Amino acid sequence: MSPVKMSLEANKEYHFCTCGKSATTVLCDGSHKGSGFTPKAFTVTEAKEYYLCACKKKC
Repeated sequence: MSPVKMSLEANKEYHFCTCGKSATTVLCDGSHKGSGFTPKAFTVTEAKEYYLCACKKKC
């Protein structure tokens, strides 16, 4: 699966999906609840378009 291109805002906290269950994006949508997985929090320092991994595997 190809990386997903996303426009991210500087200094905003995002949560990357680590369970592989988020249906609409590579960012957490809460589907992990009850699974034992937790999303990976991250921020970026520059507002621009980024490519995020979409393999849906825990990396």
